[in-house]
Amino acid sequence: MYLLGYDLGSSSVKASIVDARTGVCVATDFYPRQEMLIKSPKSGWAEQDPETWWLNLKAVTQSVLSQSSVAASDIKAIGISYQMHGLVLVDEQMQVLRDAIIWCDSRAVSYGEKAMKDLGEEKCLSHSLNSPGNFTLSKLAWVKEHQPEVYAKARYYMLPGDYIALRMTGTAATTASGLSEGIAWDFQSEAPASFLFDYFGFDTSLIPPLVDTFGIQGHLKSEIAAELGLASGTPVTYRAGDQPNNALSLNVLNPGEIAATAGTSGVVYGVNSDSKYDPHSRVNSFAHVNHSKDEKRVGVLLCINGTAILNTWIKNNVAPEGISYQEMNELAANIPVGSNGISIIPFGNGAERVLENSEPGCSVHGINFLQHSKAHLIRAAHEGIAFSFKYGMDIMNLMGIETRTIRAGHANLFLSPVFRQTLANITGATIELYNTDGSVGAARGAGIGAGIYASASEAFATLEKVLVVHPDSTEQKATQEAYERWCQYI
Repeated sequence: MYLLGYDLGSSSVKASIVDARTGVCVATDFYPRQEMLIKSPKSGWAEQDPETWWLNLKAVTQSVLSQSSVAASDIKAIGISYQMHGLVLVDEQMQVLRDAIIWCDSRAVSYGEKAMKDLGEEKCLSHSLNSPGNFTLSKLAWVKEHQPEVYAKARYYMLPGDYIALRMTGTAATTASGLSEGIAWDFQSEAPASFLFDYFGFDTSLIPPLVDTFGIQGHLKSEIAAELGLASGTPVTYRAGDQPNNALSLNVLNPGEIAATAGTSGVVYGVNSDSKYDPHSRVNSFAHVNHSKDEKRVGVLLCINGTAILNTWIKNNVAPEGISYQEMNELAANIPVGSNGISIIPFGNGAERVLENSEPGCSVHGINFLQHSKAHLIRAAHEGIAFSFKYGMDIMNLMGIETRTIRAGHANLFLSPVFRQTLANITGATIELYNTDGSVGAARGAGIGAGIYASASEAFATLEKVLVVHPDSTEQKATQEAYERWCQYI
């Protein structure tokens, strides 16, 4: 018995087949090999053709089936993870009306800001837990004003994962968690945020029917099953945005648990048991995958744009030519805590929500030409990224999320001993690293939704922990001093 999970990103589509009994990933792959095209016809715009998503999903499905030799009939459920905050519009025939406006598109900022001002911060934050910002409803408002002919034909607005599920099953649907990531969920009424639909002049009939995050959401149509090489009638039983799904992948489901990633951007995602919000909107709150009216589970998301992209920049522009990331990590480990006085502020990848949307840029402080080397800069970069996590996590702590244990995949910057030890030292948290990813998590989620697992505990009983990092008491004082110095430059 096997489970199939997809992770639709903006650069590729990843798929994994997981043995439901052992939890072993028997096949995994991603397409395309080079990043998917993001169209940017104007500055600040970012669009993708949903047909491209589908073609890559088709290719990666065929690849993992071929790798594993698993019979299509043995795949018992499908789960979908997807890039958050995007906008897909379909007509009455369920055909796409325009390219998807994806998460990193910034054209709708002014629409969200105006809604926040007109409706009032207290109204927006107490009901939606966020400013409408540059999220999905604001993007829909842009379409309504600038492409009225497209808007007039729209039957449903969807998130990227909703569209993939529609393509598979022919059933239009979305989830409360999905609506919340578009800032379209009212946490006080536990229903779609009608006050925002009224404000923007949207009819709530544009919302697809609601389904549970876990459960039967539709079955593969016969013609689609044939196209993908899967069995007709295979159920789709789970869908979630990539960050809530990443938390699920790490078995982060209950209050006080925290998941983290440190790829191009960095994310810390903690779970709250009530609908708290940051009055300055420096972090975002969404309905977690297991949120319900009777048992609230709110995911608090800290996103830092300038994290591992700084490490990549250092590799390409500072480190010795041809060096590997592992060799960079080794160089950094030979430099003492605090990098002999160098502080690097990593915010060089656009506006930072954690800094109330200011854009300070990346900056380097404290260089001594007679003392410092490339290795010092590498270590200072890793420390600076860890310090940016700490800065944001202090905001999460104010919302009631205690930092005791951080779970992450054994990948990206968490492969750096300096980064992960610095993060453990400065937060006082134990860091647990696991062998998992978003597509594997989506497969496990599908098993929960299909009832193959009796509970999440059973689904994640086989989750492989590969490393535990504890705070080093001999380094914590020096790390704290380096962090305080770093904070002076923000």
